[in-house]
Amino acid sequence: MPVSSPAQVRQEARLLFRRHRGALSIALSVHVLAAAAGLAGPFLLGRMIDGVIEGTTTTRIDVLAAALAGFIIVQALLTRVATKRSLVLGERVFAELRESFIARVLHLPLSTVERAGTGDLVARTTGDIDALSRTVRFAVPEILVAVVTTVLTLTAAAITGPLVAAGAIVGAPLLIAGTRWYLNRARAGYLWERASYATLNGTVTETVDGARTVEALGLAGVRVTRIDDDLRETFAAERRTLFLRSVWFPTAEMAYALPVVATLAWGAWLASAGHATVGQVTAVVLYMVQIVDPVDRLVSWLDELQVGLSSFARVVGIGNVQPDRYPTGAEPDGEDIRADDVRYAYVKGQDVLHGVSLDLAHGERLAMVGPSGAGKSTLGRLLAGIHPPRTGRVDVGGVPLVDLEVDQLRREVVLVTQEHHVFVGTLRDNLALAAPNASDDELRHALAAVDAIELADALPEGLATVVGSGGHPVGPAFAQQIALARIVLADPHTLVLDEATSLLDPRAARHLERSLSAVLHGRTVIAIAHRLHTAHDADRVAVVEDGRIAELGSHDELVAEGGAYAALWESWHGTPAQPADAR
Repeated sequence: MPVSSPAQVRQEARLLFRRHRGALSIALSVHVLAAAAGLAGPFLLGRMIDGVIEGTTTTRIDVLAAALAGFIIVQALLTRVATKRSLVLGERVFAELRESFIARVLHLPLSTVERAGTGDLVARTTGDIDALSRTVRFAVPEILVAVVTTVLTLTAAAITGPLVAAGAIVGAPLLIAGTRWYLNRARAGYLWERASYATLNGTVTETVDGARTVEALGLAGVRVTRIDDDLRETFAAERRTLFLRSVWFPTAEMAYALPVVATLAWGAWLASAGHATVGQVTAVVLYMVQIVDPVDRLVSWLDELQVGLSSFARVVGIGNVQPDRYPTGAEPDGEDIRADDVRYAYVKGQDVLHGVSLDLAHGERLAMVGPSGAGKSTLGRLLAGIHPPRTGRVDVGGVPLVDLEVDQLRREVVLVTQEHHVFVGTLRDNLALAAPNASDDELRHALAAVDAIELADALPEGLATVVGSGGHPVGPAFAQQIALARIVLADPHTLVLDEATSLLDPRAARHLERSLSAVLHGRTVIAIAHRLHTAHDADRVAVVEDGRIAELGSHDELVAEGGAYAALWESWHGTPAQPADAR
């Protein structure tokens, strides 16, 4: 998945701040007032010291002390207001970022999502969003406040004692050099770190999801080695960013400690030579001590900002994914599906489909069979409009599927796979995703069509039962039936079923398919199956081998030919292949 360039990140940040310019201006203004109130302390203390040396009356000293206490109270109140406004603004901006990110993710081309895998997308949705949350809510406000406080403090020091304040510049060269060294390396380091997290996350997720396969094939050692390699990569990335921090932090701390020492020594000489008063020296030195805190916060949060900017680049990078379809607004003239000389490659230069052509009349049932890795699922995804072909075209009613809006496409063709998801919410909510205005009777009819009405009625609250994560447990078979019920409600004219009943036992799957046949009557059905009874019931069977359609015909025709399909049928059925009417 792409990562945005620094220029794109800056542009996105400018647009974001521009949309919240008013609230940001108010928050910064209050912070400026709070910082200005805090500057009164050193100045008043300096005046009090000069007053004592000059023999000023105690009344004047008391007035200065009372003013100092008043400014401290005002600063505390303003700081509270400013902090609250900053946090509210941060929450609002972060909410907007999260909504924008989710909208971009939901509009990603499905082909891109499938190629990218789960690791990178999950890492951006979780780790990067969390890092960005901390940056928006805390780092950005803290940095802005620290910059304002630093500038105001230096200004106050220069006004109070211009000659004494000159000692503050000794730390600037070291701070500037160290910060430039760090910033030139930080972006690449943190992008490497975030990418390594994504890779590790993907490896662990795949291993957990495929635990049974790993155990059955004895791949535990291979997966452990893969995870160890990813851990080493992550460790190397972490060590790189830690090295950057270990150089920059001490350098920065030395840079803002030097002005305190230099100002005190330089101010002592100026006072002894009569070029400055003791009060001026005291005030400026206190300003230098006071400036340590905002500069320290600036350094600390600037590092956090690098993490956030790296995550922001990955989050914004989602928007750089190019669309895989360009809707023209054309309306299909009919419901026939046609693939013409279709080729497709997941990796450039390595086609998995080689010039496949196929015509499907409306209402026809086609079964696709063949060995694993032959290209059946890939062809099914092209026929469902998930992937655009590399060359050739797939049409519905004479219009290329990639020329249709996604919403329109899903009214024409729907893909049903063995992968499914039960969302958090009621069973009614899960079913209504396909038909928001459907009545309970329509939902129950859809459940009955997929043999799930008894399971639904057995739930504690029927359709109102909360399912999904944290809700009433739903088994894999029932979850798959829920997915099929959604298809009944969506009512497309063409269905691509990619092992859609694989999680049911063979007898239940057979019963469900027979029940579905009434619902699927009059629709075009493309069934990708390993259970050959599906092929037996189909109007035609396509045998896919090595990315090509090797055989195409009815069950009886292919059995009579004695080719690859006949061999598959004999192997699966356990009896010599023969036409259905001969048995």
